[in-house]
Amino acid sequence: MITAMLEPFQFGFFQRGIIVATLAGALCGLVGVYVVLRSMSYIGHGLSHAVFGGAAVSSVLGVSYFLGAGLWGVLAALMIGRVSARRVIGADAAIGVVTTASFAIGLAIQSRSGSVSRTLDTVLFGNVLGVFRGDVAAIVIVGLVVVALVVAFQRELTFATFDPEVAEVSGVRVAMIDAMLMVVLSATVLVSVRVIGALLISAMLVLPAATSRLMTNSIGRMLWLSPLLGASFGFVGMYASWYADVPSGAVITIVGSTMFAIVYLATDVAKRHAIGKLDEHTALA
Repeated sequence: MITAMLEPFQFGFFQRGIIVATLAGALCGLVGVYVVLRSMSYIGHGLSHAVFGGAAVSSVLGVSYFLGAGLWGVLAALMIGRVSARRVIGADAAIGVVTTASFAIGLAIQSRSGSVSRTLDTVLFGNVLGVFRGDVAAIVIVGLVVVALVVAFQRELTFATFDPEVAEVSGVRVAMIDAMLMVVLSATVLVSVRVIGALLISAMLVLPAATSRLMTNSIGRMLWLSPLLGASFGFVGMYASWYADVPSGAVITIVGSTMFAIVYLATDVAKRHAIGKLDEHTALA
C-alpha cells in the first residue's frame, strides 16, 4: 500500500512537477490576496492569455520560454496598467484588447506549427511532463523576490489597495505600486503556467485567497493562510493528477474549488447558527 502511494515519487519529472506545483500554489496564493482584495481576477485571467501568446512567439523564434514569454507578459501587464490608468476606457476593456490579441497570435501560431503546437498544449492545460529543472529554479527565484517585495511594501500595497486616493495624498507612489504589482502578477503567471495551465491559472490566483477571505477578515492572516492553502492545493492536485491521468492544472483547480465550497458551506452554517443564537438571545431579553 505504502509502496503504491510513493510510486510517482521515484520519477524525476514527477518530483520536479510536485515541487513546482506546491511552490506555484503558494506563490499564487500570496499574490492572489491582492488580486482578490482589488477585484483583479480578470487581470490574472488576461495575463495568462498574454503569456500564451509570448510562449508561442518564443517557440517560433527558438528563444527561451522565460525570456520570450516573460518579456511579452510584462509588456502586456504594463500596457494594461497604462491604458486603464488613463480612465478613458475601463480596465476590463484594456485587458480585453491587449490580452485577447496576444492569445489570438498564440492560437494562430499553434495552428500553423505541429511541433510548437505540442509545446503550447502544455502551456494551455498544464502538464507534469513539461516541468524541467529550469522551472524549479525560476519559481524559487521569483518566489523569493515576490516575498521580499510584499514584506518590504506591505504597508504601501495595503494602503493603495483599500484607499488609493488617500494613499496618493499621503505620499505613497500609487502608480509605482500598481506597476510593481502588475509585474509581480505577470511573473507569477509566467512561472506557474506550465504546471497549472494558462486556461486555469486565474482560478489558482483566486481560490486560495478567496478561501482564506472566508476564514478571516485580517489581511495579515490572509498573507500567510492563502499561500498555505495554495501550496496544499498544488501538492494534492499534482499528486491526484498522477492517478487520475488528467492534466495537472485541472485537478489542482478541482481540489481548490472543492475546498472553497467546503469552507463556504461551513462558514455559511456557522453564520446562520450565530444569527440564530443572537435572535434567541434577543427574544429571551
